[in-house]
Amino acid sequence: MSLQIDLEHRRKTLIVRLKGELDHHTSESVKHRMEEAIEQGQLTHIILSLKDLNFMDSSGIGVILGRYKQITAKGGKMVVCDVNSAVYRLFEMSGLFKILSIHDTERQAISSLEVVS
Repeated sequence: MSLQIDLEHRRKTLIVRLKGELDHHTSESVKHRMEEAIEQGQLTHIILSLKDLNFMDSSGIGVILGRYKQITAKGGKMVVCDVNSAVYRLFEMSGLFKILSIHDTERQAISSLEVVS
């Protein structure tokens, strides 16, 4: 299966919606698209919406960690929302929840960042 990447700029936040599978075949594309958006835009925060992501492997964790470092180096935050149980388990095992906050919905994620901004 492939991966569909939807990027939306909302104020100073990049909302990244992933649909499909984030694995070693698709991770490089996600990495480049997100890096490019962060470099080009006046972005402060990233929301990673995983509602339609049905599979992720360690390559996906690497992409997420890399973009987390990139946005926090600019003084921003990255949050995750709409995580299904399989991907949630991977986040738990990898320790990503120790550095990323998680929200049930995209609306909650946006609200949490508007309080920070």
